[in-house]
Amino acid sequence: MAKVSPLSQLNESAVLTESAASATAVLAPPDMAAFRAAMGRFPTGVTLLTQGSGDSTSVITLNSLTSVSLDPLLILVSIKADGRIRPRVAEAGSFAVNVLGRHQQELAQEFCRPDRPAGLAAMRRLGAVEGITGNAVLPLAETSFECVLDAQHEAGDHTLLIGRVVALATAETGSDPLVFHQGRFTRLPAGTAATEAAA
Repeated sequence: MAKVSPLSQLNESAVLTESAASATAVLAPPDMAAFRAAMGRFPTGVTLLTQGSGDSTSVITLNSLTSVSLDPLLILVSIKADGRIRPRVAEAGSFAVNVLGRHQQELAQEFCRPDRPAGLAAMRRLGAVEGITGNAVLPLAETSFECVLDAQHEAGDHTLLIGRVVALATAETGSDPLVFHQGRFTRLPAGTAATEAAA
């Protein structure tokens, strides 16, 4: 039988103790501020979710857009469960998501405020038109997705909306999306899209 030296046992014990300490640190429940800061390290695009058009237009800024499925075409957004727009989406059964470009940063900032424009004022401010689902669409957005509500799921203080994409439009100009990272608006480095296309 092979002998195990006391030094080997000591080293193994130290490794186990260090691993246990690391696991404890990882498993310690984070607070809300730490979670928000950690998620801020994940860069995202910025969108405007719209419901209705004309006098009934309602708009909010979101950065929670996720592709879910190609067959059928599904996307997911997360909105506040107690927000004003959630019951409107549930009642109408549709919404649109407009992906913003770098030149639309002011709109992103304006429509995340509690006193954001609504109705015809919002339509004029956005330069929006009515889409085929009856929701406001921005012709100058990077991309617009028009959706019918496929499902909604309660998730803590938010509601997850899964939309089935029934129409989309993409800007004819080169892509220059608005990016949100670590609590700030930013942009992709100049020439990124061209470099990737060449590769």
